[in-house]
Amino acid sequence: MRDIVPLESARHLPIWQRPVTLLFLMAIAMPLSFATWSALLNNFVIEVAQFDGSDIGWLHTVREIPGFLAIGVIFVIMFIREQTLAMISLTMLGIATAITAYFPTMGGLLFVTLISSIGFHYYETVNQSLQLQWLPKDRAPQVLGLLVSAASAATLIAYGVIVVTWRAFDLSYNFVFIVSGALTLIIVIYCVIAMPQFESPNPQTKKFILRRRYWLYYALQFMSGARRQIFVVFAAFMMVERFGLDVDEVTKLMLITLVANMVLAPFLGRFVHRYGERNAMVIEYVGLLIVFVAYGGIYWFGWGVMLAAGLYVANNIFYALALALKTYFQKIADPGDIAPTAAVAFTINHIAAVFLPAGLGYLWLVSPAVVFGLAAGMAAVSLLLALLIPRHPEPGNETVFSRFVPAPAE
Repeated sequence: MRDIVPLESARHLPIWQRPVTLLFLMAIAMPLSFATWSALLNNFVIEVAQFDGSDIGWLHTVREIPGFLAIGVIFVIMFIREQTLAMISLTMLGIATAITAYFPTMGGLLFVTLISSIGFHYYETVNQSLQLQWLPKDRAPQVLGLLVSAASAATLIAYGVIVVTWRAFDLSYNFVFIVSGALTLIIVIYCVIAMPQFESPNPQTKKFILRRRYWLYYALQFMSGARRQIFVVFAAFMMVERFGLDVDEVTKLMLITLVANMVLAPFLGRFVHRYGERNAMVIEYVGLLIVFVAYGGIYWFGWGVMLAAGLYVANNIFYALALALKTYFQKIADPGDIAPTAAVAFTINHIAAVFLPAGLGYLWLVSPAVVFGLAAGMAAVSLLLALLIPRHPEPGNETVFSRFVPAPAE
């Protein structure tokens, strides 16, 4: 990645060296490690590390600390380019995934998870920034949908291999973690060697930015992070703890989810482009509200594993509509604000994530249904916030109130 190529000149490069190709390669590299780690984690910590609900809560709290500190990306990009930081972050994620099984204790897993999480969250921060800088506004929803589909396809292959080979070849956790981490590192090596550095036409502001006119975007990010933590931490954990699903069974469930996302993501991108971010987010949050209420019903009324599995798939499909939040910000943002605001938004997204998993881990020991009830309440608040998005957001028209009160300049 030694040559610097202006973005407007990149269209003359061969397809295997273009910015959009790099975005797709990164979209594939990340889930090969992270999704495999997620698929094996709950069984690994229960069967090998003997975790309970509070332990998994603390593990995820530590995992989210780098997300809360994602604002540090603003400092890092003063010295290295965002594209380079993405490669470094993916390298950290791949290495941490590969060595996970060598640390089957609470302390060891907290350490490895912290390294993995720094890689994951810093990658996600700069990846979102690069996507919004490199993709034109009129094509962003569609391409973002295709990127979600590509990531789902990569994860689909990884999960499919686990389902087919886990019992047939009596695979070990160590082997699967090593292979998945190594595949991520191979893609990173290719990107470093084959890809030039791409220069965005809009230089990014490399300082902390918190603008009043982005307040709705910040609020939606906060609620998204709080709500999503409950699902990420406890939904799959419930499938193992309550219903006793094995590694290949949990992976089959994630496999179904991925097929659905891979097929639907491009259509969801086109839906956002045609009907707007507000309508997409309203549908997302209504769906999530219903899902979380039903999750609580599993514990209150003893509903079975098939319903729980269906809700898990539905939840992930609704989350695919989260690309609408990205394009909402792209439409209202100053071009130079994208990188610093991506870092600020990631920190806001992870404020609740620092304390919710650990705190709710203890509540889980008392009443799992109440945990999902809180998530339903968060989905309801998100729905109310989404209704404040105008049909055609743009600078100066960030919320429905803008027609009555001029938006502040900052």
